[in-house]
Amino acid sequence: MNDAHHDLRRLRPDAEPAAVAALLPAGRLVGPDDNDPDAPPVLWMSDGPAPLGLWEELHREHPTSGLWPLLLAPLSTTDGAFRPWGTGELAPRAGTAPDLYDPAALLRTGWEYSTTLVDADEDGEPLDPEEAAELAGSIAPFTDGWPGPAPAAAHLGDPDAAARSLARNLLAANEHLRIGLVPAATGAEALTACGWTGPVNHEDDVAKVSAVLLDWERRYGTRVVQVGFADLELSVSAPPRDGDTALRIAAEHLAFCPDNIFQGAGSLAEYAPGLVGADQWTFWWD
Repeated sequence: MNDAHHDLRRLRPDAEPAAVAALLPAGRLVGPDDNDPDAPPVLWMSDGPAPLGLWEELHREHPTSGLWPLLLAPLSTTDGAFRPWGTGELAPRAGTAPDLYDPAALLRTGWEYSTTLVDADEDGEPLDPEEAAELAGSIAPFTDGWPGPAPAAAHLGDPDAAARSLARNLLAANEHLRIGLVPAATGAEALTACGWTGPVNHEDDVAKVSAVLLDWERRYGTRVVQVGFADLELSVSAPPRDGDTALRIAAEHLAFCPDNIFQGAGSLAEYAPGLVGADQWTFWWD
């Protein structure tokens, strides 16, 4: 445990991680694989699968340690290198900062980019009528444009309890998950702090992703629990309770991660019912 204690002090020198170090299995620091031998580590990762219950214990220690726990998933269960974590495919210096952005403006931009009636692969040519009709069907009832963010939930549940419950369920379902620790105030900010690049095909500045996630933490009591190569699992303590609110939140999901709809349910009308009362949101980028 002495090595873990030393590593965590290097990762966050101003913290007192003794209680956290005593909980940890064998692990190591991970830095970005950017050919800079002086690049500091950006996270600590366990060498093997995460023990049941460890995420919850580390989450309880977060107010003292300043280290946000993440369940880390590999690109595939047969991936011996445990990409992107084990290979350091992280870019902490490529991002900006979440507090530079207005999340409502980011969502509007994401919506407009994802629902444009021009073909980006054809030099901005308008979609043909069949493609336009298909797109309109996918984004109905918001064919007149961005509907704006959904209202914040009136009554939040316990976000910490929801996060710990989801962590237990995810670990029980996937024996390949490992534990990661990132010096960050929230899970949303941990993604920027460690330089996660999962949504790079949609958004190459993860700080913008973190900005939206911070807004969802406030409005819907979400928490980042699991992170994979290009996917996220969030707990939700204040999910929508009716179909109209769910549709508005579905539009936000499309703006944030269009693959969820266009390569998943196919339309907001099909996607939204699954959000009503849901305590987990899943996102993946192609």
